Amino acid sequence: MGSETMEHVKPLRIGPIELASPVLLAPMAGITNAAFRRLCREFGGGLYVCEMVTTRALIERTPESLRLIKHDEDERVRSIQLYGVDPDVVGRAVSMLVDEDRADHIDLNFGCPVPKVTRKGGGAALPWKLDLFRSIVTAAVDRAGSIPVTVKMRTGIDADHLTYLDAGRIARDAGVAAVALHGRTAAEHYSGHADWSSIARLREALPDIPVLGNGDIWSAADAIEMVRTTGVDGVVVGRGCLGRPWLFADLEAAFAQYAENPSRPDSIDYQQVQPTLGEVGDAFRRHAELMVASFGSEERACRDVRKHVAWYFKGYPVGGEVRRGLATSSSLAEIDEWIARLDRDTPYPGEGAEGQRGRAGSPKVPHLPEGWLDSRVLSDADQGELCFAEVGVSGG
Repeated sequence: MGSETMEHVKPLRIGPIELASPVLLAPMAGITNAAFRRLCREFGGGLYVCEMVTTRALIERTPESLRLIKHDEDERVRSIQLYGVDPDVVGRAVSMLVDEDRADHIDLNFGCPVPKVTRKGGGAALPWKLDLFRSIVTAAVDRAGSIPVTVKMRTGIDADHLTYLDAGRIARDAGVAAVALHGRTAAEHYSGHADWSSIARLREALPDIPVLGNGDIWSAADAIEMVRTTGVDGVVVGRGCLGRPWLFADLEAAFAQYAENPSRPDSIDYQQVQPTLGEVGDAFRRHAELMVASFGSEERACRDVRKHVAWYFKGYPVGGEVRRGLATSSSLAEIDEWIARLDRDTPYPGEGAEGQRGRAGSPKVPHLPEGWLDSRVLSDADQGELCFAEVGVSGG
């Protein structure tokens, strides 16, 4: 089932796109904007996907949706993740991206576990309705033409209502270029441990297209272990890179070493980047600077970057006053003043800076439309609920 017996490791291909590093940055609302994507690219290679945007907002050309899909001129692969519940609207959104030359790769999100989305039948609840799922994916692939379309999903609604194997086969038959699976159900949200065995089962079920694994990749060692034990072609990294854009440097180096000798994972140098406190401060400052350029507003950018403070300085001996100062700064000058107080030579704290970051929470009973689980075919009542499943611009 795993790939540890392979004599060599092939580069990851998603349609015509070849990635030297088989790593994708998972779309995260309010995180994977143009600034963060650039920062990650400065450290290592991979495919960097923008924040999720709803298809309805996109075809309505709302200012925020157009901002979300904006890419830097030097982004080699312009990757956009769409969220939608209406095949016609999804198709129109894809046509817009293609006709206006706005994307080189389109990902479809079927993994959002947020109650306000699933209670209307969207997100991770949608693949339960096989006909609707098939129609959406088919519409996107048909309209995309030569641009590769991929699907990202969860294992299902809960342990009793798994959808990933059926959905994976449907997506493959519709012509997607790859399928990514987060090894958790909607009920699990981000709690507990991702089920990598489900990722391995999907890999076995879809031998003819790339399968990507997502969930609990906190380090380069985790990424290599997922590839070895599940046989996936690449990994999708989400919360593990929060406050750690240099993780992509570790991932690129680890996968390069693994490709040379996949039978000897013990010989890989999994952590080549061990930043001092000064280097972390520099990365945080660079992040804020890029946010200013992205938002066009220094005050807005400095306000938005505040949520990254705890992630960047996790495990480092940074006093509460400095942390509070960075988390309340409204200008780059203020950020510079607080960073100047850091002891730049403080070494990497090791385990204290490693491990889980971001939201985790606890399992929750999924919120679903009444009668949603009664049938895997979309009913008129279900269709009525779905009209309200696209919330705002980001879909979650």
